[in-house]
Amino acid sequence: MQRSNVDITNLQIGFGGLKVLENLNLHVDASEFLVLLGPSGCGKSTLLNAIAGLIDVKGGEIRIGDRDVTWAEPKDRGIAMVFQSYALYPRMSVRKNLSFGLKVARTPQDEIDSRVGEAAKMLRLTELLDRRPSELSGGQRQRVAIGRALVRHAGVYLFDEPLSNLDAQLRAELRVEIKRLHARLGATMIYVTHDQIEALTLADRIAVMQGGVIQQLDTPKKIYREPANRFVASFVGSPAMNFIRGRIARDGGLAFIAGDARFDLNGYAFRTPPSDAPAVLGIRPEHIEVIGSDHPSAVPARVEMVEPMGADALIWCRLADGTAFSFRSDADAQARAGDTLALRFPAEAFSLFDDQSGQRL
Repeated sequence: MQRSNVDITNLQIGFGGLKVLENLNLHVDASEFLVLLGPSGCGKSTLLNAIAGLIDVKGGEIRIGDRDVTWAEPKDRGIAMVFQSYALYPRMSVRKNLSFGLKVARTPQDEIDSRVGEAAKMLRLTELLDRRPSELSGGQRQRVAIGRALVRHAGVYLFDEPLSNLDAQLRAELRVEIKRLHARLGATMIYVTHDQIEALTLADRIAVMQGGVIQQLDTPKKIYREPANRFVASFVGSPAMNFIRGRIARDGGLAFIAGDARFDLNGYAFRTPPSDAPAVLGIRPEHIEVIGSDHPSAVPARVEMVEPMGADALIWCRLADGTAFSFRSDADAQARAGDTLALRFPAEAFSLFDDQSGQRL
């Protein structure tokens, strides 16, 4: 199976006077699984459709492999696409749905049979080949849609929110299927989603988008642990990252001050030299720890609510200045509403952001 890289240079897309993408640049390695992640309207599906050739561009260049395909027809780009809706032919069997595109392309019948059989085996569809879409579950239909793309033996596979119409259990099952598929094929895949769990579990790299701009392009681990700005920090992670407004100060050592609470910054890796200025401290719920009240780093907080989550619990608290935050604890936590806890906020787990620009400090 061929594997192609994708290069996008200074891409510009607009509708009327509305600019959706402007001077966007992106490189996708051959065999890479890249996820375009962001909220509705951020431009991720527009970018995917531009790669597929489904919308016209106003400027820039799109290259797939060593070919400039900016103005090429979709059928000539060496891509295969899986849509949000299954888009299966209702009167055709699974076998005919899988083979239809190959027959239109006048592929020899023995080659069609080989490719359909291979895709059906990979996606556990062999026993369903003679059924019609109406006789399949939602998950099975989406597997057929993926199989229809696979038989193309394309250089690049494009996925446009393929799991968003499925229930939570089916989404989890098909995430595993797609992950296995990529590991087996080593194909180049570009996948659009607004679901951060899909992005974090599937991607080699994630491009987090907002307002038509790639806010951060990096590995899932880097994006989760070192978000480039406050938007990325707030969008990625469940439960969400906590944010505490305050200021950086040098009172007996570098610290972050929020009301009466003091957070030691010894151990935080600044990207720019620290200065006394308003800032926002971000920390994920799993990094906050309960400690003894006599510990020098202890920050007191009042418990407002305990939210059981099965394997663990989310404990909601407030600082003395009223700032709300949550932290993760084990399911047997004894904390109750009204309790006062002594908590440790480790500096090595902080994300500090400029109060005005939102950029990581």
